[in-house]
Amino acid sequence: MARTPYNRRTFLKSSASAAALMSLPIPGMTATTGHVRLEWQTFKTTPQYASFLNAIKLMKAVTDATKPTSWTYWVNVHVNYCPHMKPYFFAWHRGYLYYFEQQLRTVSGDSSLCLPYWDYYAHPTIPSEFLDSATGNPLYVSGRVNSNVYSALTMSPFSTSINNFQRGTSNSYEASFESAPHNPVHDVIGGWMADMQSPTDPIFYLHHANVDRLFDGWAGLARTNYPSPTDSYWSGSFTYASGLTIAKSKTYQPSLLNYSYASNALPTSMPPSARVGRIIRVQAQLSPIHGRPAIGNFAVTAPRAIANGRRSLGGVANLKLSEKSVSAAVTLAASDATALQTAVTSTAASPAAATVSPNAQGAPGQAKYAKIVLDTVAVTSLGKQGGYFYNVYVNLPSSGDADPSAQARFVGTIGPFEVSAAMHHAGGTLTLPANDALQGLTPAELKQVVVSLVRVNGDNSPTGVVMSVSELRIELATTPD
Repeated sequence: MARTPYNRRTFLKSSASAAALMSLPIPGMTATTGHVRLEWQTFKTTPQYASFLNAIKLMKAVTDATKPTSWTYWVNVHVNYCPHMKPYFFAWHRGYLYYFEQQLRTVSGDSSLCLPYWDYYAHPTIPSEFLDSATGNPLYVSGRVNSNVYSALTMSPFSTSINNFQRGTSNSYEASFESAPHNPVHDVIGGWMADMQSPTDPIFYLHHANVDRLFDGWAGLARTNYPSPTDSYWSGSFTYASGLTIAKSKTYQPSLLNYSYASNALPTSMPPSARVGRIIRVQAQLSPIHGRPAIGNFAVTAPRAIANGRRSLGGVANLKLSEKSVSAAVTLAASDATALQTAVTSTAASPAAATVSPNAQGAPGQAKYAKIVLDTVAVTSLGKQGGYFYNVYVNLPSSGDADPSAQARFVGTIGPFEVSAAMHHAGGTLTLPANDALQGLTPAELKQVVVSLVRVNGDNSPTGVVMSVSELRIELATTPD
């Protein structure tokens, strides 16, 4: 599977034809629901299906990647502008899908065409139409490692405890959902989906239409702290290419962009195929953890200042990740353990429930954000194809069944997709917010922070070293991101 990276500077200079898209009408601020996005199993029975196939064929035939009529143009928009593990993950993608959908209508000549969504909580296997390798099938791409994503799914974001939205708040829906199931679906499918060039695979758009649908469903719940449309969170605009922007306020809800979903109901259980031969528990992932992974023998890294407002409390160096799960123990000074406990307690007491600035800064010296940082992560050639990911936990029980504690101590996920995103935005460094996972631990319990990386596989997965991490450390910071 050849990668064809497209330089951002070149893309910026050569995508002026995006002006044609900007000329398309954007609905006013009055909510409307003119277009309805359908689940794939229904969509494929409608006349829109033929229009969808035709549009993809025509776009793939355009070899000039600077033209919005080409398939590669939209891949490059994602590579160069998409925010991952940053604020506005949901909202940016909403605008991205909106503009892509407009292009599908223009190319196909079908003004009624809408993007379909793939509800993998009901149908966890990629639709068969995407798996047919027959010549000329525009939905098929080679290189996928798995077609069943049940191992990527989780009920955690839909817990009633997840009632805040933004990153930097306690129990953030955006942070929780992006970490899982969003990222693991990319990782488990693998191939193009395990890379920032994931829109090369048409299943990407069905995945993200479903992500957008579940964003809409959650935002509409009465219990959630979703920023109001007049909140400063919605100030400014998103950029997709030179001359192609959208006001953030337009991405507040689908109706402002003149579409809705056939259903935006949140899942209430795992899909049936995920139950076969498995213990079902509402936890971070399906795979039960019968014991904390063994602690590896790693070189210790010292506490130190990392940057302004960021301090390492200690870490370990040179981790090699393979098919085996592993834990890393970081011993903290008593004063650092107390500072860590104070930080996570302060955010629990005052979680900034409704809104935080994306660039929120604590008072000088006020480090209240705990993070697990994996510095300079590299994926081997074996690991780049995907088919796996790792759940990251802190301070699972040292003995006995760790599963009952797993959800509370879940920090996030890492896999080839997450690393690919980090290579574009953070130089290969992955930062996982840890405040929620460290809640309730005493300074005595925090004198040793044990980070466990638990391997989760799809039906097909590689064996051998898939990733290396130059340093895993515990940080305290004054900013959430």
